[in-house]
Amino acid sequence: MRMTVQDVMTTDVAAVNHQASFRTVADLLIGKAVSGMPVLDDDDHVLGVVSEADLLAKEEFKELYYDDAYRPPLRARIRHVMGSEGTGSYKALGETAGELMTAPAHVTTPDSPIVLAARLMDTHGVKRLPVIDADGKLVGIVSRRDLLKVFLRTDEEIRKLVLAGIPTSTMWTDPSGLGIKVAEGVVTLTGVVSRHTESIAAVRMAESIDGVVAVHDELTWKHDDVIEVPMWGGAPASPP
Repeated sequence: MRMTVQDVMTTDVAAVNHQASFRTVADLLIGKAVSGMPVLDDDDHVLGVVSEADLLAKEEFKELYYDDAYRPPLRARIRHVMGSEGTGSYKALGETAGELMTAPAHVTTPDSPIVLAARLMDTHGVKRLPVIDADGKLVGIVSRRDLLKVFLRTDEEIRKLVLAGIPTSTMWTDPSGLGIKVAEGVVTLTGVVSRHTESIAAVRMAESIDGVVAVHDELTWKHDDVIEVPMWGGAPASPP
């Protein structure tokens, strides 16, 4: 049910050796129409990532006029310090990919769930993750756009996954009584279940499926077994 990085990653990766020149890096970024790419050592291990922002520092810190003491505004300096793809005056001195790159690179593996890849990108503020094998060698790259492919699952495929995710051994003995409709990735659950907790479990299960945009809960139940804890303490109410 879980899609992994291997399902959506790009294997034809634009990458450069750490000794590649500034001009070579710029040419590849433009020629391959990418905003960043992995930097490798001589054995194809990922050392870092070089991006458009890393190269633009060389232009940013040129003198606009004689004795121009340029200093980025505070907001930009904070963003550079906090972000993984930050830049600075030291980048303007770089001549090779190894000197320009942001290191170490935030990477992932082919078997990593897409959920974790998305969280890693958000945590570190990066747009792409090099994908490495057990030896640390580059095998692919996954971008934000690649992760969006998960939402291209068909409605019928999502419906089958929702149905397959229902734990019939502990919940419904006849899952056919559960209504599952999917339209544009939005799941609607209808029907009557035995207990309120079963309804909650069904909704959470559907929400966790990769490619689901939202879940509309229209389930009803025969017994409300959700225990409510009083706001100010005391013994919880007994289930009916």
